[in-house]
Amino acid sequence: MTVEVVDAVAERVHKWLGDLPAGWTGARLFEVAAAWTSNVDKHTVDSEPAVRLCNYVDVYKNNSIVDSIDFMAATATRGQIRRFRIRVGDTLITKDSETADDIGVPAFVEYEADDLICGYHLAVVRPNARRVIPKFLYWALDSEPIARQWGVTAAGVTRVGIRSTDLNKVTIPLPPPDEQHAIADYLDHETAQIDVLVAKQEEFTGLLRERRDAIADAEFQRTEGKRTATVRQALISLKRAPFPSSGVVTAYRDGVVTLRANRRADGYTMSEAEAGYQGVMPGDIVFHALDGFAGAVGISDSDGQCSPVYHVCSPRYDDDAEYLALLIRYMGTSGFLATQAPSTRQRSVDFRNWGTFARVPLVLPPTELQKSFVAEYHEQSSRIDALIAKAEEHIALAKERRSALITAAVTGRINVRNARKAS
Repeated sequence: MTVEVVDAVAERVHKWLGDLPAGWTGARLFEVAAAWTSNVDKHTVDSEPAVRLCNYVDVYKNNSIVDSIDFMAATATRGQIRRFRIRVGDTLITKDSETADDIGVPAFVEYEADDLICGYHLAVVRPNARRVIPKFLYWALDSEPIARQWGVTAAGVTRVGIRSTDLNKVTIPLPPPDEQHAIADYLDHETAQIDVLVAKQEEFTGLLRERRDAIADAEFQRTEGKRTATVRQALISLKRAPFPSSGVVTAYRDGVVTLRANRRADGYTMSEAEAGYQGVMPGDIVFHALDGFAGAVGISDSDGQCSPVYHVCSPRYDDDAEYLALLIRYMGTSGFLATQAPSTRQRSVDFRNWGTFARVPLVLPPTELQKSFVAEYHEQSSRIDALIAKAEEHIALAKERRSALITAAVTGRINVRNARKAS
């Protein structure tokens, strides 16, 4: 993090502190709460007492920690249980992740048990009830000014994180106790309504995706009137020389095959010698031999080159290339390819050997039916995708409004009593 960014955030914090209403103040977290990071993970020795672990995902995906969450089973020392047992009124925070954007996500603890403890990658914030209302502290930690401070504080290389000492230095707004109660009640009410709207839109998008999946299910699970073949019988493996100075083509898990430059290049390792790279042209079927099981296969829309971990193919006869790509992708996402691989590793299924991939069985309808299905599939998918995009736009706007409302309330930019009456 550059000095300029740190200074800019400090200036912004100083500004909103100066803009706080009369009677409000700013306080460092250590002045109103105790905060510490956990070192408990599922790999603790089995001879220690059994516990349930509230972990990163539980916090990241939930606003509240409640008893209906399926907590991970683990073991911990008695000292860890005493130190990291969570209590109602605590706020848990994601304290390290692969990106700074995922740090500082809070969840309010509404459930406690003797065997429920805070897991690794999280921090516990326990409010001093004489200084701050627990639910107000949670909302303050969920506000934009605090998120900016987390971003500056986080440090690391492969993972970024916040140390306990830095957690305690973050500055929060601190209104009088009666105002804290009013703000917490207001945000509980208003955000609950927004969350209901978001949940309905997310349910709608889920149903739309199920509808899109059902189109593929109906086609690819049907065997009547189809012939059996293998990948070798249906596809030719192309060994095209790489194109000089061309971009790198990637097959993504959503079935898009395009130049990395069309999406993003961050996070990829580039080969200096480009040894074994092969040329790719628009219309080629491109299958990621280690990620195809998760859907990384499709038709390239670009000229470029890809690494030898890919199989670049074209139809051997008159089969439709798009149909073949959709079929193979379906076989991956449905789990069938995983049953055909000779070896697997975490998060991947290995088809780098062309002979292994070539033996995968296919069931194919006549070419004219392949083409008609592809046309129908694209038409229906386009309509469904448009509806999904619209629903996701509504979700994004609702979440933006939620975030803005939280920040305005905890920094005193709106009078929550008047706002509640107006609503």
